[in-house]
Amino acid sequence: MKHKKHLWFLVIGLIMWLSVAVYGYTQTTTAASDLETVTIGYQKADPVDIARQHGELIKKMKAKGYQVVFKEFSDGAALMTALKSGAIDYARVGDTPPVTAKAAATDIALIAAGATKEYGSGILVGKNSQITNLKQLKGKTIAYQKGTAAQYLIIQALKKAGLSTNDVKLVNMDQSSASVAFAKGSVDAWVTWDPYTATAQVNQGAKLLTNGTGLAKNRDFLISTQNYAKTHTALSKLLTTYINDDMTWANNHHTQLIAMLSKTLKLSDAVIQKMVERRTYAMALVKADSSIVDEENQIANTFYQEGVVTEKVDMKTTLVSGSD
Repeated sequence: MKHKKHLWFLVIGLIMWLSVAVYGYTQTTTAASDLETVTIGYQKADPVDIARQHGELIKKMKAKGYQVVFKEFSDGAALMTALKSGAIDYARVGDTPPVTAKAAATDIALIAAGATKEYGSGILVGKNSQITNLKQLKGKTIAYQKGTAAQYLIIQALKKAGLSTNDVKLVNMDQSSASVAFAKGSVDAWVTWDPYTATAQVNQGAKLLTNGTGLAKNRDFLISTQNYAKTHTALSKLLTTYINDDMTWANNHHTQLIAMLSKTLKLSDAVIQKMVERRTYAMALVKADSSIVDEENQIANTFYQEGVVTEKVDMKTTLVSGSD
């Protein structure tokens, strides 16, 4: 009798546990289905990735009714393709992909802009290189990546030295290939940005011939398509505000940020520290009267004059008008 009574209590307990579990699952599923999904494309260690890893953005957006999904991409070109196809709703890119995308008739919208990265962007030469000024780049082989901030920077740097792209040998390489070529001495100089700049400086003793100051801002942008942006202005404001909250955290917590990015990028703390301490993190909505648009137009005009793009565009048309 005692055995039967014990078995009965076990059955009742099991039924109650299953009921609670099913109810909990139903509530979770229902809550998740009530959230509007927003998908953001990013690259490793960019502001969106920092916000992703910090974890606060997801919590804050969920409280406002949104489920944030992050997708990682290798470069700006891949991000632009994904944005155009509708695979992502927002993309974090540098300052040149919006220009090349607009010139290729992609109807993009500039949502928000970050701080400049000019101190960690520049032209590297080897530890034992005899090149000490920009004019000495004449006739030299220079690695860069087409359609990126590196291309704009080298054009501006050569102009400053009274040279043109015809006076040097530019070799279009992705960053991984350029890194290998530079380490082997196969190229005389390399135009790049952090963490590649910091890595070469710390690990190889490379010299920064010039950084981007006065040449290229290499600013972060959060962009979307015009169609999505015009119908999600409130969402864009929330994202920008919350990402900027994470950027404030990044500026005020270098020790934690360095440890986090060191693990993400699989680079030494010394490299990440050099990268982090020479930049400021920020994110703010792009306004109609902002000088940010003028910066983008300067890139657009330069790329058109140099034949990088075949269409002359006005980046003011990428600003968003309309409301939810």
